[in-house]
Amino acid sequence: MKRLFLTLALIAGIAGFAQSPASAQIYVRIGPPAPRYERVPPPRRGYAWRAGYWNWQGGRWAWIGGTWVAARPGCIWINAHWGRGYFHPGHWRC
Repeated sequence: MKRLFLTLALIAGIAGFAQSPASAQIYVRIGPPAPRYERVPPPRRGYAWRAGYWNWQGGRWAWIGGTWVAARPGCIWINAHWGRGYFHPGHWRC
């Protein structure tokens, strides 16, 4: 039953994404595993660290490792996170 619900939720999320990528959300009833520890490399001028996160892919959780992203002057990077069953992708807050 759980698998059927997750499959339907994933299909609904994909259908929503195909219609309007800006408003697509994926709801997953099974929370992600605990975050993995990542050793953050030394700071790089002109870059912000995008921390790793768990992503729902192919009906299971997959770890997306952290990486550097080019900085935007006057903005701060908000890391991707899960909250209340929804995925909130990383983004810049200006």
